Amino acid sequence: MKVDLYEKIWMWLAAGMIAAFLGAITFAAGSQAIRPPSHLETIDPATVYDAPGFSAPGLVEEPDGRLVVSVVAEMFLFDPDEIRVPARRPITVRITATDVIHGFDVVGTNANAMVVPGYVTEFTLSFEPGEYLIACHEYCGLLHHDMQGVLIAEEETS
Repeated sequence: MKVDLYEKIWMWLAAGMIAAFLGAITFAAGSQAIRPPSHLETIDPATVYDAPGFSAPGLVEEPDGRLVVSVVAEMFLFDPDEIRVPARRPITVRITATDVIHGFDVVGTNANAMVVPGYVTEFTLSFEPGEYLIACHEYCGLLHHDMQGVLIAEEETS
């Protein structure tokens, strides 16, 4: 079978482009250690309430001025179920679970996290003034629909 010269050129160009693309992906993933961003911290689910930062869940101001909210997700509840934070300030949320996989969704924002027992999920966000529903978006049992809380972002008074 005779292949026209122009067809050969286009086939080689296409094969070269595919090879270059696969080579770039392989190079980036391998040698440059490009990975999705993650924060991997483990915790014993049986002793969550004894762990530093989770013994008294809620809002804490760190010595360096950072605001950190620790939350424990358990079957059908968030501890604490009401979180009050200052509006428009970066808040670091640290959340873990004691029993099954839960979700942590602050409705109306882009805060949406998976909460896996044995791991600490962490993200930082600031909130406009208002009241936000916190919902579990992973089925965790018969009363999953009752697993909710509220985040209240309040204006700071001087």
